[in-house]
Amino acid sequence: MLNLNSIIIFSENPKVLVDFYKKVLQKDPGWTGGEFVGWQAGSGYLTIGPHSKVHGKSTNPERLMFFFETKDVAGEFTRLKGLGATVVAEPYQPGEEPKMWLATLADPDGNYFQLVTPMKMVN
Repeated sequence: MLNLNSIIIFSENPKVLVDFYKKVLQKDPGWTGGEFVGWQAGSGYLTIGPHSKVHGKSTNPERLMFFFETKDVAGEFTRLKGLGATVVAEPYQPGEEPKMWLATLADPDGNYFQLVTPMKMVN
């Protein structure tokens, strides 16, 4: 079985994203390499860096979403909204999983991410 190691977000202006995710994750990046920075977030890494073919805001933010797990979706939603995250969907419970809470936000480049209550994973 493969293990997902990391997610990388490319940006025309990675400094803006780095500053944003420092606040989201409430810590400085754990490593840097050239123009790239990364944080360990749970068992994986979130990495941000430049890319010459990436310009402006995401035009298809729904295509790929990553999740931050928290027991307090409503509280984190309010905190991240206060940091300048764009609200895409207020906290809600999906019909197929009524014990779960989700909320969708967007970062300064328009990339979507979700807050989600802890889930039991099935292998």
